[in-house]
Amino acid sequence: MSRIAGVDEVGRGPLVGNVVTAAVILDPERPIIGLRDSKKLTKKKREALFDEICEKALSYAIAYATPTEIDALNILQATMLAMTRAVEGLSIAPDLVLIDGNRCPSLPYESRAIVGGDDQIAEISAASILAKVVRDREMQALDERYPMYGFAQHKGYPTKAHLLALREYGPIEEHRRSFKPVRVLLES
Repeated sequence: MSRIAGVDEVGRGPLVGNVVTAAVILDPERPIIGLRDSKKLTKKKREALFDEICEKALSYAIAYATPTEIDALNILQATMLAMTRAVEGLSIAPDLVLIDGNRCPSLPYESRAIVGGDDQIAEISAASILAKVVRDREMQALDERYPMYGFAQHKGYPTKAHLLALREYGPIEEHRRSFKPVRVLLES
């Protein structure tokens, strides 16, 4: 039996918080119904699938790169670092790593990038769901600490409301200083 690890990320575009990645090896003996791209699922369905994936997967790992790492490396390299960390965090070595997107980090395993893989490959869909739920929970926690920014609503993306709050209150420690709206504000 070949062990396929699916890998996906959430949070490349936001101005705040970690980029979160997950790697998942599913158990073919314990199928999970309803896996698909996390963005196409309701919050309630994602949360239910999150628990089921954690319970049934042969192995899974969640990793991230911090805003400081994103600023030091750039978002692409930080994402590759987080993906590598997720794969390294698996308790079982995969035979093949399938990554959502058009690039693969340097891994000691055979790997392939698959554009749109999060809606085609069950393992990538599962990784997409784990990463999305974890990142959304991080944004909820940040929202509780800094309610004036509205992180629970916009998840840190550069929406009009987020940009207005950023101008009014300034950046917090978790903002990515290398991202243009934050950088321009800090330079002024």
